[in-house]
Amino acid sequence: MSKNHNHSHNRLSTAGLLIALGIIYGDIGTSPLYVMKAIILSGGSIVNLELVYGGVSCVFWTITLQTTLKYVVLTLRADNNGEGGIFSLYTLVRRKAKWLIIPAIIGGSALLADGIITPPISVSSAIEGLRIINPDLPTVPIVLAILTVLFIAQSFGTQIVGKAFGPIMFIWFTMLAVLGITNILDHPEVLKAINPYHAYRLLVLYPGGFWLLGAVFLCTTGAEALYSDLGHCGRENIRISWIFVKTCLLLNYFGQAAWLSQHLNQKLGENDNPFYGVMPDWFLIIGIVIATIAAIIASQALITGSFTLIGEAIRLNLWPKVRLIYPTNVKGQLFVPSVNKLLWAGCVAVVLYFQESTNMEAAYGLSITVTMLATTILMSYYLYLKKFSKLIIYLFLGIYLTIEVSFLIANLLKFPHGGWVSVAIGLLLITVMYTWIRSFYIKRRLTEEVRLDRYIEPLKELSEDESIPKYSTHLIYMTSAERKSDIESKIIYSIFQKRPKRADIYWFLHVNTTDDPYTMEYKVHHIAKNDIIRVDFNLGFRVEQRINLYYRKVVENLVKNKEVDITSRYESLSKQNVIGDFRFVVLEKYLSVENDLPLDEKLIMQAYYYIKDFTASEDKWFGLDTSSVKIEKVPLVINPIHNVDLKRVE
Repeated sequence: MSKNHNHSHNRLSTAGLLIALGIIYGDIGTSPLYVMKAIILSGGSIVNLELVYGGVSCVFWTITLQTTLKYVVLTLRADNNGEGGIFSLYTLVRRKAKWLIIPAIIGGSALLADGIITPPISVSSAIEGLRIINPDLPTVPIVLAILTVLFIAQSFGTQIVGKAFGPIMFIWFTMLAVLGITNILDHPEVLKAINPYHAYRLLVLYPGGFWLLGAVFLCTTGAEALYSDLGHCGRENIRISWIFVKTCLLLNYFGQAAWLSQHLNQKLGENDNPFYGVMPDWFLIIGIVIATIAAIIASQALITGSFTLIGEAIRLNLWPKVRLIYPTNVKGQLFVPSVNKLLWAGCVAVVLYFQESTNMEAAYGLSITVTMLATTILMSYYLYLKKFSKLIIYLFLGIYLTIEVSFLIANLLKFPHGGWVSVAIGLLLITVMYTWIRSFYIKRRLTEEVRLDRYIEPLKELSEDESIPKYSTHLIYMTSAERKSDIESKIIYSIFQKRPKRADIYWFLHVNTTDDPYTMEYKVHHIAKNDIIRVDFNLGFRVEQRINLYYRKVVENLVKNKEVDITSRYESLSKQNVIGDFRFVVLEKYLSVENDLPLDEKLIMQAYYYIKDFTASEDKWFGLDTSSVKIEKVPLVINPIHNVDLKRVE
């Protein structure tokens, strides 16, 4: 795709604003459903003015400092050619500091873990609102059915989902604002809570006030998804739509606080929710229906963010090469079938384990604080690379480490009550990412490469040796060798020794994934004219791996320029100008039994091959035509056993 396309996508448009409303604000946009209720219940359930004003003041400043300033104003600047998310941010800084892979892996894993908790809690909290109408409603089957439909809908692409959800979310946010304003007019004194002194009094002077941050934090949990979905909507569309979204959210929070201020010294029960309290009786059923639909949409933000994360993790060798689908031609649209299934299975397990949304709240928020801390570390290094003044960097680091460490400590209270679930999921994902990156370096370190020029003459001789049956007219190997002068020894072994593979032309294809998302370039190196050709593809990390198609295009161009003759060299076929056959050979490495590995590397490689059994093969990843592909298993002898104590006896 062209760069112009990228710019036009980022340009402000009504459609872009609507898609932004539909796919990225679901999580943060439905937080009024439970935040004020969680604050009051955590503060002892009895409504008092200090708790109400302090709580809404904390919410106001959290949304302002955390979501608006950190993410919308600052972090959205750190885009990698229009792409956002923690791995995009890591890509921008990794060349200068290798150790930053640690916060990137931890933050990315925590965000994916949160993606498994968010859909169940959003949908469950909405469906449970229907119990106001029918107290005996069995919610679990309904929640599972809705989640299943939502995950099935992902394959159609976020553009279609966004267009369908956008107008509904516009109605939702407008409803939040109107309900908020009507209640603020009844008790305008509540606007005094904008003064941060009320937040200070709650956190420092109120009994157990600091621990209320765990409930307050729920108002900003969707901020990280907002950055992850930068590539889907564009920076300007997010920034402009956020003005509308933030205004509506704050009006509703202050409206709920105004309603609570008129019910002082009353006990708030488990089924009493100030969100529904601000609604007039005649509007209650309509409000519950709209809230239910909006909460279902809330799941979308983390799902699309998860697809983006996995796509980038694959490029950084942090995740297995699973199949990626680009459902539409729109920039940033991505669907990962295997991750979709994993998220669905995880969500179903969470719903079945916790049953109720109040139980899920304990697991919610803990992992996302870890992601936010990781983003702060990466972002401060990005500001350093961009030559921001040291004062700004230290201020950024100091303010946000203080805020986020405070949130993390407060959220740790949730660990024994369900928070361990998101931590366990996060640790599992960290293990997969760590295994993948370690195994990548182990394989790269010990993959033997040889000089290709030593084999030019032997390849020519093999090509002309008529005593060996011809294997293929065009024989194509995928090579990981970075330099055109080198080739893996395994490929040479495959051509000459496994079974001599005589061909008219030997092709070596190398794919280099670039940091620019939409690069589509190639270079041709004629190692030996009409005998040995190497093609280097430079493909952006958002470009689908369709090597079969791209290679065909390259060959067409070379024939057109008279750089190569692809006519069959069989005499009878050559007279009729018949094009020769093309055959790919893909080498799949397996761990040889002849290895003397250090224990840690042995465990890493065993885990790597165990996980690899569940992922797509190399030919599927590269998008090769299976009818013309030969898969060859080659042993990965990492460290051969040398000292074999073997004696000959007569």
